[in-house]
Parts: sequence; structure tokens; C-alpha cells
Amino acid sequence: MKKAFATLSLILCLTASAWSGQTTIRVLMGNAPWTDAAETLIPQFEKETGIKVDYEKYGEDQLSQKIAVEFASGGGDVDVVNFRMMREGKMMARNGWVADLIPYVKDDKEYDIGDYSPAAIEACMVGDILTAIPTVSETLVVYYRKDIFAKHGLNPPATFAELEEVAKKLTDRKNEFYGFISRGQRSPLITQLAGYVYGFGSDWYDRATNKSLVNTPEFLEAVDFYGRMLRNYGPEGVLNMSWPQAIAVFAQGKGAIYSDFSSQYRQLLDPRSSTVADVTGIAMFPAGPRAHKFPFTTGWGIGIGGKSTKKDAAWAFIRWMTDKQRTMHLQGELAVPCSRGSVYNDPEGVKNFPEDWAKTIRDSMAHGVFYDRPTVTAVGEARDIIGEVAVTSIMGGDYARSAREADAKFQAILDRENK
Repeated sequence: MKKAFATLSLILCLTASAWSGQTTIRVLMGNAPWTDAAETLIPQFEKETGIKVDYEKYGEDQLSQKIAVEFASGGGDVDVVNFRMMREGKMMARNGWVADLIPYVKDDKEYDIGDYSPAAIEACMVGDILTAIPTVSETLVVYYRKDIFAKHGLNPPATFAELEEVAKKLTDRKNEFYGFISRGQRSPLITQLAGYVYGFGSDWYDRATNKSLVNTPEFLEAVDFYGRMLRNYGPEGVLNMSWPQAIAVFAQGKGAIYSDFSSQYRQLLDPRSSTVADVTGIAMFPAGPRAHKFPFTTGWGIGIGGKSTKKDAAWAFIRWMTDKQRTMHLQGELAVPCSRGSVYNDPEGVKNFPEDWAKTIRDSMAHGVFYDRPTVTAVGEARDIIGEVAVTSIMGGDYARSAREADAKFQAILDRENK
């Protein structure tokens, strides 16, 4: 199925002449740079198509609640909906809250869905249903201090072994300087642990047999490595750190390496929030001993409401907002990172971004795994269960025993969701 979608195209190029009378669509969106930028283009869309847009924006948690309430009560007046793939994608598809976009994507060569990376499209798939078009994609990366690396004659780590070697060399606890910074809080750390799990040749569960892999040797190697890195080279209080706390340590000039998602480059390169803005570099996430794979995820997508009576108009909005022309404008002119691959290969598309950032995104696409957490509906519960294994490892405890217990609990989730 993945190969088929890599060559799909989209249909239905609608213009104002296609509409007779007044059509108004209701659009629910989350607060984010992409949606803020898209909102500025609505007057142009309305002028070109004759479709009026009732545009609503909500914070992440508010939007989740809005989606649940609106669609559980019918959702017939929601025509376009913005949602998070890893959090709400399965729920939206299984409940029929979004329309399958495949009928809209099979013949439109001008739109060119093959322009998206396979991982970006796969993230939007639930079974055989294409739930959304990617709007925001990000990848796991390594941020590093260019000045310190240059001083020691070091290059960004290309392998896990090099990552540990560099972290060990640059850690200076007496001066509160840490060789490796990443998330250590139980649930948030899962998205970072993912890169090591994949690199050691494992996964959360076997997708063919639906069996948990949390207690396998490869998974335990990943947990051991991540725990050792944070225990030996990470900052004090790391168990209380999600990304805001972790990035703050690096931004204060107290770290050599910070690993997290590419979307955080803005904060690190902003001198108002970072004391190391002018000396921060970015590089591709390193290769593990068995694979060079890591999360390249679609955080947000945009789809058609499953009960909408204006699906064609809704698709016209989605297609227009995500076509190559608009994507080039959003990323090239407004400096809003988008999901299409072509903008990263065009100098106009990356002119407002650091050169190493654009190269890292471009190079990372070939290594991407579309999920950064277990792809289950009860994802919060699963993250807590598996995260406890990593926390135990960070603390230097019996993570093998913790893994056996977590394996049974996670398997219960898998069994429950696949009855």
C-alpha cells in the first residue's frame, strides 16, 4: 500500500466557476504556525473559488475536546478538521469522523501526492483510509554546539557509539556542563526513545503478530543505552524534564548536545530565548548498530469531516491550501515549515532557513519511520507503561524486570484493541 501511495496524485481542481450560489464551509483548526499562516490566505481562496470559510482556531487540548464533542454529537456541520495523527488519527478513522481522501487523490497529477515522503503519507493512513493531508512534519535531530565541537576537533556524531563517545568527552559536571540532553520524564521521553529503539533494530510491537516487543533483547539494548546516556552525561533533575525543560538547559549554554525534534530550531536560534543562538548547529540523528531509522512524523494533518454534506468544497479548501504553489509561499516567503519534499530541494523554499537545518530535513526523509510512539488508541496509557522502563534505566535500576512487567501490560492493551 505504501508504494502505491508514493505515486498517487490528487483530483478535483475546483475554481469559482464550479460553484453556483453561496457555499460556506466550517473549518476547525489548531493554533500553530502553519494554521496561522494559512488563515492569512483565506481571503484569496474565497475570491478565487467563491467558497466562504468559517474559520475557527483552538489550542491543542481545546481542539481535542472540540473534536470529541462535535463529532460524537454528529459532526455534520464540520467540513474541514485539523488534527494530530499520532493522537487522534485512529479514533477519527474508526469512528467515521473523517472521510477517506483516496477518492480525491488518485488522478490529480498536478497536485502530486508523491511529493510527500512515504513516511508523511503513511502517518496519515489508518488501514486503507487516508485520513488527512500532512501539514506539519518533523524529524528527530541532534542539536550541537558548533563552537565547542570545533574547539575539540569533533564532527556531529554519525553513530550511537560516536554519540556516547562525544558526550563522555564533553561532560563536565563540576561546571554543570552536560554532554547529552534529552527528555527524561516518563511519558514525554517515549518520542525520543523511539529513535534508539528503531536504531537497535526493534519496535514497540510486531505489526504482523500484534505482539509486544518491549521485553526483547533489542528493545532492552535501546533502553539501556538511552538510560546510560542520561544517567552518565545528562543534566541534574532529568527525570522531571519534558522538552521545555530540556531545551532550556541547552539554550542556557549548559550542554554540548541536545536531541529532540527539528521543529525546535526556531527557539534555539532566537537570541531572545537562547544564549547559544549563534553557535547552535543541527545534524541528522545518528545511526544505530542495526539500522539508521528514526521518527519522521506528521504531527498535524487536515481532513474532511466524515459527516460533512459539503465534501467537495471541503476538499477544494484542503487542496488549495496544500498545493505546491501555496506550500512554496508558506515555507519560502512566510518561513513556515511544511511537509512537501519539493520545497526542501528548491532554493526558494529554504531561503529563510539555516542551511544545515534544510539539509538535515532533506537528508532525514529517506530514514523516516512515520510514528514516534506506539500506534494504539490508548497511546497515553502505553507511553506511561513503557516510559517507566526507561525511567528505571535512567535511575540505574533493574530495567529488565521493569520491562517484563511493562511487556505484559502493553500486551494487554494490544489484545484489548485488536479483539
